[in-house]
Amino acid sequence: MIPIGDDPSSRKKFPLFTYLLFAANLVVFYQQLTRGQAFIERWALIPNRFLADPVHDFTTLFTAVFLHGGWFHLAGNMIYLLVFSNKVEARFGHLKFIVFYLIAGFMANLIQMTFTLESGIPIVGASGAIAGILGAYLVMFPKNKIKIFVTFFVIKLPALIAIGIWFIIQFFNGLASISETAQTGGIAYMAHVGGFLVGFILTFFIK
Repeated sequence: MIPIGDDPSSRKKFPLFTYLLFAANLVVFYQQLTRGQAFIERWALIPNRFLADPVHDFTTLFTAVFLHGGWFHLAGNMIYLLVFSNKVEARFGHLKFIVFYLIAGFMANLIQMTFTLESGIPIVGASGAIAGILGAYLVMFPKNKIKIFVTFFVIKLPALIAIGIWFIIQFFNGLASISETAQTGGIAYMAHVGGFLVGFILTFFIK
């Protein structure tokens, strides 16, 4: 399920931070490609390293949000960012949106880490922050139609159904992959689940 667009109505503000976040992720990914593994390890959230020195490593709870594991990881996150965040930013306002995004990413990484405390595998990616955006979108625009590319077809589903299906998949995959992710790496499903729930709850206070 690849989202390719949503209902364009009621957008009244230019999504400044949506585009800035998009650009920032591209710039950081370029740094990853040119500076290599040392750059990733310096700025990624590595659970066992964080627990050994949480004061020194505190910033990685934020910086890891801008790192990605590869081209497909980056592309997937940026598609979701562009489809869903512009309307959330318009509703929240620019400053509240960027604070919301960083909090969702921070909390998502923290939640993922609690399931992989002894792991030396880096936790990276904007997925948790974007999951928070999906949570916010679901609260504010549950009836909006989402265009989704499925195999060779484009279908439209209400956000309540489209995002609901996404969350159910993340939740059950998260339960199934906790031990695997801790030992060998992989998709940080619990960051998705945690980020979504944080975003869903925060929205009731922000909006």
